[in-house]
Amino acid sequence: MRILLVEDEPDLGAAIKQSLNNNNHVVDWALDGFDAWDYFKLKEYHLGIFDWLLPGLSGIELIKKIRQQQKSLPILMLTAKDSMDDKIVGLDAGADDYLVKPFDMPELLARLRALQRRTPQIQPQRLQVGNLSLDYGTNTFWLQEESGEIQVLLTKKEFQLLEYFMQHSNQIVTSEQLLERLWEFGAEPPSNVVAAQICLLRRKLAKYGCDEMLETVYGLGYRFQPVSSVK
Repeated sequence: MRILLVEDEPDLGAAIKQSLNNNNHVVDWALDGFDAWDYFKLKEYHLGIFDWLLPGLSGIELIKKIRQQQKSLPILMLTAKDSMDDKIVGLDAGADDYLVKPFDMPELLARLRALQRRTPQIQPQRLQVGNLSLDYGTNTFWLQEESGEIQVLLTKKEFQLLEYFMQHSNQIVTSEQLLERLWEFGAEPPSNVVAAQICLLRRKLAKYGCDEMLETVYGLGYRFQPVSSVK
């Protein structure tokens, strides 16, 4: 899941970003409202986490601009403003939830999961394709065999890659699409980073006889073709 984080406190922003990355999310972090608006126009996001008091464009103003575009991006507002009137202003502006600083990171993650549940089109709790499934509640990957489910341990990037392939099963996916979706805004990964990550994912799947599911379509990209069962 791709998240737009807007937080001008460097230490807090870095901590939130790290926690989200650890939970397999791709995070674009902006330090002010104008940069966040530029990010929003360039990328497609599943969730937003916005501070209220920001340089340039406030979190409230940013939310209003997004809602004026008739965008249904679920947004969690972060702020030290804790009065009932402030909460009403934030929610009326278009925020979907409101978290007062200081807060514990587990609560932030729980509120994001609640937003996901209330907006099921963002991401189901479990993605099932053929004999493979991703459990978003535990960030684990499962392979169904005749003897039962086998848990497969993946790195964060392997998890993100496999998720994208499962969401686009039997479609040709280009390296450019993978870079656009799975690497953060402004990142400058090596030119061979996609091929290298695909190689690592194939090697992991090969341990379970699943590497042939991920096909290289020469000159075009990659195609993921899951099967209904694994022998």
